[in-house]
Parts: sequence; structure tokens; C-alpha cells
Amino acid sequence: MHNELCGAVLDKAEKIIMHYELCIMNCQGGSGVKRGLLMPTAAVRNVTDISIELIKKLGIDAILLDVDNTLAPPASHKAYEGVHEWIAMLKENHIAVVICSNNYKKRVKPFSDSVGLDCVSMSLKPFPFGFNRAKRKLKEKPQSVLVVGDQIYTDVLGANLAGMKSVLLVPRDEEHGVTIWIRRKLEVKIRKKIKIMGE
Repeated sequence: MHNELCGAVLDKAEKIIMHYELCIMNCQGGSGVKRGLLMPTAAVRNVTDISIELIKKLGIDAILLDVDNTLAPPASHKAYEGVHEWIAMLKENHIAVVICSNNYKKRVKPFSDSVGLDCVSMSLKPFPFGFNRAKRKLKEKPQSVLVVGDQIYTDVLGANLAGMKSVLLVPRDEEHGVTIWIRRKLEVKIRKKIKIMGE
């Protein structure tokens, strides 16, 4: 019974997402986004695998970073190994960086302070509100902004809708909750089509 209910929820969610993507394409005159609304510009395993060479190749001047499963384990205030050094590398290369998370301020602000970054909490990704708030902080054009995160239906979809580029990561730690479970299940088919750089 539980499996049947979960299957029904996933089927319904897939239909809603397909309908949503079709509506967006129609609003854009049928053209849609070249790579598809759910496809990232690039994909790597970990955030620290994003090199300055890749950033420059993509024409990026600013980066919006997620927190959980991107910079740190879910609910942890301790960054993954190498994150502090990677952020320092970005700053040395004059890349502006802001944390843009759907999480609450009480989760996001202490972590952003610990890594020395400004932040936007309660971003409501994939909707444009948080991206627009972050963009105003950065004072950059959308096409020069890179969104980095581990979720297709928040980070990648949101970036594409906002006219920004995106790098999708592989989730490193398990997260709990019904909504994240549904999103992860929906991601499976799409991730099979995405090639991780260097693998």
C-alpha cells in the first residue's frame, strides 16, 4: 500500500513538472531553453571540483552557492573538506560569491558567517525571488552568474528560469523528508542523461 501511494505521488509529480515545462516553452514561443529546463550547464561530483578554468570558460563573474550537500552536510555547520580553500581561490580570482539557500536564516546565516560569505536565506528556489535578491547583492547580469547546487528541481530549474548557468553536484549525504525524497526519485531519470566531468 505504501509503495503504491508513493508511486502514485511520483507519477502525479512527473505529470505536473512536464506540464509546467511545456507551459514555460509556450510562453517563450515554443523555443524553451536550449539545453532543457532541467539540464545543467555542467555537472561535477563535488563543489571543489569546479575549477577556475571552468568558471572562466563559462564566462562567470559571480557564483550563487547552495549549502546542504553542496558546502556542508545537511544541518551541519562544518564545511566539507577543501571548501574554505576553494572559496579563498574564488576570491583571489575576483569571483563574487553569495550563498543562496531555501533554508531558514537561523541555519544559513551562521554557516555563511563561518565561511566568510554573504547570504540569502528562504530563497524559494526554483522561483526567481531569491535569485533576484542575490543578483542585486552581486550587481551582475544573469548570464554571468553561476548557480551551484545538488538538486535539479531547485538549483538547476531555478537557474534556467532566471537565465543563469548552473553546475549540478552529486549529493554526498542523505537528507530526510517527504519532499526531498520525491525530488530525488524524480531526479533519477534525468541524472542518467547527465555526464559528470572527469568521469
